[in-house]
Amino acid sequence: MLRIGLLGAGRIATVHARAISAHAKSQLCTVSDVFPEAAETLAASFGAEVRSSEDVLADPSIDAVLIATPTDTHSDLIEAATQAGKAVLCEKPVDLSLQRARSCLAAVKDADQPVMIGFNRRFDPTFTAMKTAVAAGEIGKPELLAITSFDPAPPPVDYVKVSGGLFRDMMIHDFDMANYLMGETPVTISAVGSAIVDPAIGAAGDVDTAAVTMTYADGRIAVIKNSRRAVYGYDQRVELLGSDGLLQAQNMLENTLVKSTTTGVTGAKPTYFFLERYMPAYEAEWNAFVQVMTEGADVPVTLEDGVAALAMAEAATRSHQSGQPVALSEVE
Repeated sequence: MLRIGLLGAGRIATVHARAISAHAKSQLCTVSDVFPEAAETLAASFGAEVRSSEDVLADPSIDAVLIATPTDTHSDLIEAATQAGKAVLCEKPVDLSLQRARSCLAAVKDADQPVMIGFNRRFDPTFTAMKTAVAAGEIGKPELLAITSFDPAPPPVDYVKVSGGLFRDMMIHDFDMANYLMGETPVTISAVGSAIVDPAIGAAGDVDTAAVTMTYADGRIAVIKNSRRAVYGYDQRVELLGSDGLLQAQNMLENTLVKSTTTGVTGAKPTYFFLERYMPAYEAEWNAFVQVMTEGADVPVTLEDGVAALAMAEAATRSHQSGQPVALSEVE
């Protein structure tokens, strides 16, 4: 039985606590958070202890930690955990600073501990099926990728101010998905963005609506669209055109009932938010991490993957600010 320490006790930490506790080979033993009441509430729900992060990392009986703390603490905790002999699953992104993320990557290379980054969408059954189809050559060579990712409503402005911006906080999932499906990183990134959903987001220096075009060395193209407001629900779609066909990943709906009458054809809306949409993906992600620890499986989403996605977010941010395309090599 793997003994797990959870660092963080917020909303996403609760999602991970459920996955850890539900797995037959892992036990949630400790929870740590800078807000003691949050840690106590979460720990009590799963029969765990509340301890400081320092105590968790110093405890030789803890096999691994799951890091679900604020982003600006991730690199420090990854380094401390691996130096303490712990395996790590860390929520995205690796850091708000690309330079700090790269220094973290260099620091843990000799730690001989697995580090996995929590890009959970790779483990969504539909996106996994799409990747499998691509790898099997079912649509030939992927040529044009389109990713749509719309939230139902914007987050609080206080969150926006510490999030690192839409490209690092929200679109970074889509950057990783593009790398996952296209099999490589792009050469250039062009980004545009506006604050048209909530003026307070613009006042905080961020955007809530954005589009990015990416070009690859062989001329292939990927397009990503993000919005913080889709009033009909959580819109998550991917379309991949290849030389021999097309793959489409559609939204998960509240139900599959379709009504057809003389007035038209209607169906259900998409599920409302990521908790409903991606819970199976979080469970599959944790299962993959357990397999890394217990079976020696390869880490499916590496720290290098996390740094690559962050570099793309940095390039998109610079492109938005300058109004010009940015070569990924300029930020590497």
